[in-house]
Amino acid sequence: MSSFKHLLEPITIKSMTLPNRIIMPALTVNVAMGEVNDAAVAYYERRAKGGAGLVTVGISPVVAGMVMGLDISDDRFIPGHKRVVDAIHRYDTKASIQLWHPGRYEMTFLTGRQAVSASDVEPPIFSKGKPHALTVEEIKEIVTAFGEAARRSKEAGYDCVEIIASAGYLISQFMSPATNLRTDQYGGSLENRARFGTEILQSIRSRVGDDYPIFVRMVGDELIPGGNTIDDMKQFARIWETAGADAFNVTAGWHESKEPMITMNVPRGGFVWMSEGIKSALDHAPVAASNRINSAELAEDILASGKADMVSMARPLVCDPDLPNRIKQGRPDLIRRCIACMNCMDSLFEGKPVACAINAEACREEALGALQKADQKRRVLVVGGGPGGCEAARVAALRGHDVVLLEKAGKLGGQLNLAAQTPNFGEFALVGEYFDAMLKELGVDVRLNSEATVDTVGAIKPDVVIYAAGAVPADPPIKGIDGPNVMHAWQVMAGEPVAGNKVAVIGGGGTGCDVCMHLAHDGKAVTQLEMLDKMGHNIGPGTKWVVMKTLGELGIQQTNRFKVKEITGKGVVGEVEGEEQLIEADTVVVAIGSRPNTDLLESLSGYEVIPIGDARQPRKIVFAVHEGYEAARNV
Repeated sequence: MSSFKHLLEPITIKSMTLPNRIIMPALTVNVAMGEVNDAAVAYYERRAKGGAGLVTVGISPVVAGMVMGLDISDDRFIPGHKRVVDAIHRYDTKASIQLWHPGRYEMTFLTGRQAVSASDVEPPIFSKGKPHALTVEEIKEIVTAFGEAARRSKEAGYDCVEIIASAGYLISQFMSPATNLRTDQYGGSLENRARFGTEILQSIRSRVGDDYPIFVRMVGDELIPGGNTIDDMKQFARIWETAGADAFNVTAGWHESKEPMITMNVPRGGFVWMSEGIKSALDHAPVAASNRINSAELAEDILASGKADMVSMARPLVCDPDLPNRIKQGRPDLIRRCIACMNCMDSLFEGKPVACAINAEACREEALGALQKADQKRRVLVVGGGPGGCEAARVAALRGHDVVLLEKAGKLGGQLNLAAQTPNFGEFALVGEYFDAMLKELGVDVRLNSEATVDTVGAIKPDVVIYAAGAVPADPPIKGIDGPNVMHAWQVMAGEPVAGNKVAVIGGGGTGCDVCMHLAHDGKAVTQLEMLDKMGHNIGPGTKWVVMKTLGELGIQQTNRFKVKEITGKGVVGEVEGEEQLIEADTVVVAIGSRPNTDLLESLSGYEVIPIGDARQPRKIVFAVHEGYEAARNV
């Protein structure tokens, strides 16, 4: 426990003392819109129960009609927010709320009205058409709205408030020379562009009093063409500290930035330099670091080295709300670490509540309720040590069952261990590492290098079998697919040698893209072939743009609408829009199609068997984990 002394040290900011330095920042999770509901209360309470020092609710609109977040634009919303605050306060955790105005990022397709901004510069995302450039009178109204929202927040019991001056929302739009083209007192010089934020701080302070903490969520660099850099942001921070800001939570970029900020290929703690820069410019206000901080060791090192005073963990606390408590217990090995797979963001893009790929309970706390012990202890056999099988074993053990897990490989994690071999995608290996530690802690009988057979299953004598044997490659009906120059993607990812320099990869889905990156990093000249109109058809939007960008940077040649006719010793023969082509290749890698591994299923007809994950149908990790959870919860 002493090795995390900086993380676990209390910090006092005005009237508020946080029990530790771990902050959960505001994060849109879509469990409620407008009014607070039971799902929102349960979601925030679970993060407080897990031991975070500060839990931030938000985004929370300060003006009516935004159709996003938990509204704080009217006094009628105070009782609902009080429910959230009371739930958070049941534990030794403080509650914050993020006050939000989207400006030109307003989702006009939902609100049906024109967005507003500092100037009429059209945004590239969220809304269409030019926003209305706010008049001075309208600016004053929004400044007042922020102040009134803060008053309501304090009345609801929040221990502090945070204004969002980041991500490209309204305050950012006034700050940035890329979006603020005004020539009045709110435009031009940096001091003028800071005026809107300054007036908001003053409006809030006049309503909450001198001893009430005000946080500012800001970026260290906007990461947009013509935007503010770290040197500019240092000046904004100094101005706002003087104007009354008590703490700063520093993140990176805008939503429209072309640089990855939270995806797996971003190094852990890759933007800590921004919090360090802002901290160096301030007299006394503490600073929190953000982005890709997913381990206790990294968080402790950031604080110990003086780069920040607090750490901000959003998705890591969605993935494992007990992260802070694991640190307090001195058991960081039991933390279910966020792998930055972006499934959470993909579900948001679909308009659904956040779904974490490796935490099936996230944002479903109220619907699921607490996990209960089983009425009758049963002997549960899990076949397969991939993420779905491991989750089934974990939940079954928590429910009190006697659990045996058979895994034919030498370690847990399944296909994720292959995916982890792709450069910049090593975080996938964390899933197997977590389950290895957790299943040992729970007393699960994990048998590695043990393939399930009729005899081994019979010897275990299970009451129920959760069948998580995964998938195997499916050979498409292509002439020459059994040739000596043909490999499956899984063979490449497993490290088998690839002959020659020229490689053709058949398949433009996620597996095909992974193997292309793997081969390119090994120095191969890669051509990727896909029969559909676009590559990456099964990659979620939160990651797809980064994958496509990386493939381009690696120089991978891509051909869409390519219909494979034959694989020969010279390469791949196919047809593109009626014209036959030969793609020369020393090795051809097949990365299309897989089928459920059902080889043992028919032989288990005498048992109660529950197939899950890829053993039912090859899909993403989220389905395997969630199905494993559900299967074990119902045994």
